[in-house]
Order: sequence, then structure tokens, then C-alpha cells
Amino acid sequence: MTAVSILREGRTRRLRRQRILLAIAALAVVVVFATTLMVGDTVYPLSDVIAVLVGVDAPGAFTIGELRLPRATLGLLAGVSFGMAGVSFQTLLRNPLASPDVIGITAGASAAGVVGIVVLGFSETQVSLLALAAALLTAGAIYLLSHRGEFSGIRLILIGIGIAAMLDSLVAYVLSRAAQWNLQVAMQWLTGSLNGAGWSRVLPVAIACVLAVPVLIALQRPLGALRLGDDSAASLGVGVQRTRLALIVTAVCLLAVATASTGPIAFVAFMSGPIAARIWGAGANLLLPAGAIGALLVLCADLIGQFALDNRYPVGVITGALGAPYLIYLLIRMNRKGSTI
Repeated sequence: MTAVSILREGRTRRLRRQRILLAIAALAVVVVFATTLMVGDTVYPLSDVIAVLVGVDAPGAFTIGELRLPRATLGLLAGVSFGMAGVSFQTLLRNPLASPDVIGITAGASAAGVVGIVVLGFSETQVSLLALAAALLTAGAIYLLSHRGEFSGIRLILIGIGIAAMLDSLVAYVLSRAAQWNLQVAMQWLTGSLNGAGWSRVLPVAIACVLAVPVLIALQRPLGALRLGDDSAASLGVGVQRTRLALIVTAVCLLAVATASTGPIAFVAFMSGPIAARIWGAGANLLLPAGAIGALLVLCADLIGQFALDNRYPVGVITGALGAPYLIYLLIRMNRKGSTI
């Protein structure tokens, strides 16, 4: 057997393993999604859930179809959005700490959402549009400030952390002057929650996923080349600046729309990529695996927050409790390897 055939066989074996893992992850998402439709104050059998989904009148049709289904669908789509946007930035900047909620992009959407709710009194649709515009402006400002002669991922991360601190201070100031009712609404939104989810909140995220996810998938090969560095990617025929700009804009739009609909669900964008890399392998294309992991994180955290504890908690509280120790673990692991941000 020649060296070429050995390499080809090894590559085929890795691809088969990655596809099997992706199929298992997709099946896990389906199982957890179905569980969220079955479980609640009243537990419905799977047969009733399937009947409602196919349009047949069944017990619990209103509860399943109008209360649980929009909530589960929003959690699924938001998880996919956060996971894919997060791993896009982490791969682009070649750093597992470079997720949108660390480098300030989520903070831009959050600040705009709080200002829209507390100061401007905007509706949900207006808050969504404002958060989208603010996330794009924040990403543009971070990119321009970090782009001095040549692109530097480390400089972008550090500038993003600084801008995130400034925006968090703005959020704290606005909340300190908010009326009691507006404060409650803003705090619920900032925590990251699926409570009160309806189809009006699902629709923008669904449209964003339909438009943005195919673009990210189409760009996953150039993204993999950018992971090797700008010079190596250019030598492989990748338009570095054009590809980087397309990735950033697409990922920011996906992230901002999801954030506007659910609030900034903590650490999902941060955790999905590293978890997927640990399971699939660091050299794999991680966009779809990270999307599946993000969906599992949001759906499982919502189930835990609603039914596994003495009190009910928003999904963002659970993901925050999981994500903070994971961040510490990742920092310790990087330090042991001699890595820096």
C-alpha cells in the first residue's frame, strides 16, 4: 500500500467518523427538542406531540403547539446561531477565547437592547433592529481599530475586551436610572431567556438562519484556510480580506438577530466551538458541529432551569453557571500549553 493510499484511507476514515458524530449530535438535538415538547406541568406522550406537529387535533394541542413549540424552536435556532457565530470568530482569530461575547460584539447588541427598552421604549421588532445595527457597528469599530497595516487577531481581541467593558458600563448606568417596570423587562432580556417566546420572536431568527447559515457553510473551506494564516490562505487562492469581511458580517448578523430575540444567552457562543473541537477533532470543519452543540446547550439548559431545580431560572442563568467554570478550565489548559491570548 502506497503512502498516498494510506493518507487517503486515513482521511476517509476521519470523514466517516465526523459524519457519524454529526448524525449522533443531530439525533440528540431531535431527542432533546421532543423532550421539551413533552415535559412540563403536564407531561404529554410522544404520540400526542407527533399528532400536534402534523396538524391532527390531540390532547394538549394549544399547550404543545402555541406555548412549548415556539419556545423550543427559538431555543434550537438561537443555539445554532450562537454556536456557529462563535466558532466562526474563534476559527477566524485562531483563539478559543475569541467568541463574540468575549470580544464585545454581544455587548454592543446588549447595550443597544437595554437603551431601546429603557430609554427609547421600543417594541420588540424595533429592539431587534437596533441590536442588529449596534452589533454591526461594534464589530466594524473593533475591526477598524485593530487593523493597523495588517490584521492582528490578538489586537482585535484586546480592543474588543476594552470596548465590551465600556459598553457594560453604559448598560449599568442605564439600568441604574431605569424605572422599576423597565428595569424588570431589561434585566429579563439581559439574562437571556426563552420565557414568553412566540412565533413573532422565532421568525427573525429563522430568517437569519435561512440566509446566513448557507453562507457560513459555503465559506467553511476558506475559513479553514484562514486558520493557517493570511499568507498561507492567500497562497491557496483565498481572497483574505474579502473572505474575512464576509465571515464577520454574516456571523455578526446571525449573532445579533439571535441576541435580539432571546437576549445575550451567556457563554453558548464561547463554549460550543471548543466542545465541538474536543469531540470532532481540532482539524475538522466545526461549523455544523458547533451549531448542534449550541442547540443542545440551550435546550438542555432550558430544561434544567425549568424543571431540574427547586426554582425556575432563565436559560442564561444555567449557561452562565456552566460557562464560567469552563472559561477558567480553558484558561488553565491554555496556560499549561504555554499559549497566550
